[in-house]
Amino acid sequence: MTKVTYQLADGVALITVDHPPVNALGQVVRQGLWDAVARFGRDDTAQAAVIIGAGRLFIGGADITEFGKPPVAPFLPDVINAIAACTKPVIAAIHGTALGGGLEVALGAHYRIATRTARLGLPEVTLGVIPGAGGTQRMPRLVGLDAALTLMTTGKPVSGTQAQAMGFVDELAGDDLRADALAYAARLIAEGAGPRAVTDLPFPAADADLIAAWRQRLTRTAKGQVAPLAVLDAVVAGIERPFDQALAEERRLFLSMLDTPQRSGMMHAFFAERAVAKPPEILGIASRPLDRAGVIGGGTMGAGIATAMVLSGLHVTLVERDAAAAARAGETIARNLASAVKRGTLTETARDAILSDALVTVVGHDALSDADLVVEAVFEDMDAKTEVFRALDRVCKPGAVLATNTSYLDVNRIAQATGRPADVIGLHFFSPAHVMKLLEIVVADATATDVTATAFALAKKLGKIGVRAGVCDGFIGNRILSHYRTAVDHMVLDGASPYAVDRALVDFGFAMGPYQVSDLAGLDIGYMTRQRKAADAHPRDRASVFADALYHAGWLGQKAGHGYYIYDADSPKGRPDDAVTAIIETSRADLGLSSRDFTAAEILRRTMAAMVNAAANVVADGIAQRPSDVDVVFVSGYGFPRHRGGPLHYADTVGLDTILTDIREFAAIDDHFWTPAPLLEQLVADGRNFASLNR
Repeated sequence: MTKVTYQLADGVALITVDHPPVNALGQVVRQGLWDAVARFGRDDTAQAAVIIGAGRLFIGGADITEFGKPPVAPFLPDVINAIAACTKPVIAAIHGTALGGGLEVALGAHYRIATRTARLGLPEVTLGVIPGAGGTQRMPRLVGLDAALTLMTTGKPVSGTQAQAMGFVDELAGDDLRADALAYAARLIAEGAGPRAVTDLPFPAADADLIAAWRQRLTRTAKGQVAPLAVLDAVVAGIERPFDQALAEERRLFLSMLDTPQRSGMMHAFFAERAVAKPPEILGIASRPLDRAGVIGGGTMGAGIATAMVLSGLHVTLVERDAAAAARAGETIARNLASAVKRGTLTETARDAILSDALVTVVGHDALSDADLVVEAVFEDMDAKTEVFRALDRVCKPGAVLATNTSYLDVNRIAQATGRPADVIGLHFFSPAHVMKLLEIVVADATATDVTATAFALAKKLGKIGVRAGVCDGFIGNRILSHYRTAVDHMVLDGASPYAVDRALVDFGFAMGPYQVSDLAGLDIGYMTRQRKAADAHPRDRASVFADALYHAGWLGQKAGHGYYIYDADSPKGRPDDAVTAIIETSRADLGLSSRDFTAAEILRRTMAAMVNAAANVVADGIAQRPSDVDVVFVSGYGFPRHRGGPLHYADTVGLDTILTDIREFAAIDDHFWTPAPLLEQLVADGRNFASLNR
């Protein structure tokens, strides 16, 4: 039963929030805190209070069951203000997580004690809103403007240790938070310490140049999001106005964002990521053991996979073809770990322990005989991969999970190279594998259910978002990517500049445009994919001849210093190249094509229509289990702007009839490429949207 309890222990009121599973701040918890704080004020025997969470964390943020419903008193800002107004010391004791409203409750207390591993943050911008219960007014008073704005505009949490160093946690606890918090309260009582409301501190002053610099930075980095700039507006209100007025302005800004399309998109992404981790087929299914892993191939991808694994606590044996390659793989992993140390996410001691105890780089598959799971990450070639799986079939123990890190190839064919196809699954990591969050889990026809469960357990262990995919060329993401890349290549053939295409999609909110992505991945990757598919090409397919010309010129992208863009000391992020434009113009002339201009709006319409049309077929074919899974893949792995929710959520907001009308308009010129997806046509005819299929 949900409750907030009040106990007296040696003059300290212990207020415990017990609302499983995450102590969310629903109405009953807010009311419980309100009543407990009022009781503390009346209790002459209580000289201090400690607010602590039962279970695995302090206090969660908003109660998701209340989203979309009318708010009910007491409201969170009033509860927090009541805590801050107490005339006796109130200590927040934090373990697990204190995010969003949970951290705002802690900021309303007079003192804060936290475990070293606690995670504290104000991630509201990741849901399309801002802190709405005093976070924008209290945090700057504790840590200063720069640190507070960084916390609130990125939404990234910090550890208890980092929070103490920044100045918004006063004490660090040991293994027994409750005992340490009570002892801290007793010490404050003995020292005669009184209440110390954060709002008693002055709001940091700022000059116009500092605010202008932050506004310019956020305009550039937020890529069209409104929430980060609204955080800045709320902070400016704190600079210019008394606390009560600034708090009211914060609340006004918060409430104004609740019904915005960006809030809707980010909430959709949030719930979609929760749903995607629980495919129905593995509910109640135990995973296989997962302690020792193997990786075959120590290139960029294999080394990244091994890095992710050792960072998550797995023991990893990486196999390469010869001693020199094995040594290079070890050096790559060591550099990855050194970067983690530099970022502060790994200690030097932990790094040294991983390199000495948790990682082995060797030659020969026999070293994988005791692995619980092996990931093959060799060259994207069917013969090479099936040869590896025949070797794994020979050396791996019974019950070992055999995974292929393929981006396109048929996992069913790879599985048939073994005598144990039930143990085989696809794990499509995204590069760099120790950084990127997405993991496509490709379930083959014969894959055992507990192997699928093990793959999802691995994703969770690695801190990745696992998405179930069926077997087809490119699975979910690359199948759709191939289609919309063809659409933008067609525009370039017809007159659009690749640089204009990139600008239009970056302005829409993509992290990078498609031609920037090609340069990052390497133009040889695209060329080899086109060669692999050439035998099955339709006579009406339009070839990307200019892309082939760049490949044959040796302009392979960033790694060559030249692709669609030039990369050098003056332009490390790339600059357009007139020579590329000339090659494209020559390709058009050779094909006898005329050239016309494309507006940014038309580039966007065609790109989104192609993406949505292909995604509808992916859903209809069962490659993705639901439209929201497609959205997760593109938000997490392909740079689709999170505040737009994903391509199919975006299609719902635009209107499926609008998307279908665009496709039919484009089909009037090219009815081969622009064939409306039957599912899209059916949804429009029924007056339904993609969201209806998520349910």
